[in-house]
Amino acid sequence: MSNQRENGEHDSDPTRSTPEGGSETAFSGADAEDAGDIHARLAELEELAEQRREQVLRAQAELENQRRRFERELESAHKYAMERFAAELLNVCDSLEMGLDAARKTNDASSIIEGTELTLKAFHQAFEKFGIEAVEPTGERFDPERHQAMTTQESRDHPPNTVLLTMQKGYLLHGRVLRPAMVIVSRAPSDGNA
Repeated sequence: MSNQRENGEHDSDPTRSTPEGGSETAFSGADAEDAGDIHARLAELEELAEQRREQVLRAQAELENQRRRFERELESAHKYAMERFAAELLNVCDSLEMGLDAARKTNDASSIIEGTELTLKAFHQAFEKFGIEAVEPTGERFDPERHQAMTTQESRDHPPNTVLLTMQKGYLLHGRVLRPAMVIVSRAPSDGNA
């Protein structure tokens, strides 16, 4: 029986020793075909993996190129953001220079005033075009976000924290404070003063 066990064990072994000392393969023809299919499938998968790797590398290169392009565009936007505004101010500068030349050639104050008013109008048009608006808060309630109090003054005619006088206009750029208005603010009168 031990002989049968030994023979059974040898039968399940894919290779078996021959009396001459060589080995005999127990693979059948179907096993060889399966091995060929596995090698073909492995080659297919390796080729597919290489294609995917190349696609990933191309996608990474494209992303890097796009990132560089966006950086150049952003740098250009920062560098030339004021170009249109500066070009608009050139018209105002030209107007000031012409007004100054005219003032030197004439003693007529009315033409100087007229030229200055036209220049100021050009300034206001440039400001309006780019979203800059003046803040003249006299008579309004004091707003610390938009106004800078230079001093306070007692007033019986105005409620406390009212802007009595605007010493210098403020300016907003698209609703954001560019420069606060410098103002004098009312306060309640003390009991001893009339």
